[in-house]
Amino acid sequence: MANWLYASFDELQWVSISTPDFLSPSPVMRYLGLILDEAMAQEGSVKATSKGNLPAKLVKQASELLPEFAVAQFERDISISEFAGSNEDKFNALHYTRVLAEISDIIYRRSGRYHVKKSAQKQYQALGIQAFFKPMLEAAISKYNWGYLDSFEFDVDLRAFWLFMLWRIQSHNKVDQLVEEVMTAFPDLLQVFPADDYFSPERNLNRLIESRFIKRFLQFWGFVTIDPRRYINAEPLARVVQVQPLLKQTFQFSINT
Repeated sequence: MANWLYASFDELQWVSISTPDFLSPSPVMRYLGLILDEAMAQEGSVKATSKGNLPAKLVKQASELLPEFAVAQFERDISISEFAGSNEDKFNALHYTRVLAEISDIIYRRSGRYHVKKSAQKQYQALGIQAFFKPMLEAAISKYNWGYLDSFEFDVDLRAFWLFMLWRIQSHNKVDQLVEEVMTAFPDLLQVFPADDYFSPERNLNRLIESRFIKRFLQFWGFVTIDPRRYINAEPLARVVQVQPLLKQTFQFSINT
């Protein structure tokens, strides 16, 4: 457990992390491919909007990819979708991808344009989008602020527990069971949550894990899907993820469940 909590990305034990041959099911990697292709077609850069966002043409192309992703089965209202939007501000998964690409030193903004680094251009031409899968994944886990896209009033950093949570969720798919296992393994986590008139610390941890780990990490990457509905015909819906092939193509655990 100490290894999983504290080791660097390339020194993790009891798990092998591979780059899948086929990355089309991953929203993050498809969006990155769009950004790179558009820039490469324009001598290595694309014009940013006045707010510093990706251009509307690229946002439209990214939105049109939604039917190709497993998550599309749950996207009934595009106006509140995280996988489509009229601009980058309204399109969380695309914005997340752009931020990761910057953190990973694949792109940078200068003089009103997003430039693809020369070294990244060479990698892309030689190896394709696969070249950036592990650098983007490592950035998502260790450099990106998981609380960036939400408005929770409390801040609990779940990143240290990502591999433990991944190991557990891929073995049983149940969000509530995952939360119980996290509380059992790391009981001190609950002490970080403030007293709340509406939600218990356990419930707040559950909300945080589903939002930051399930929806805005695993689902953005195409590793799992989860039905956003909480009730059907007034009956509560079990919080169960559907593990996608990409997850097991990427992570192979050599530790008993």
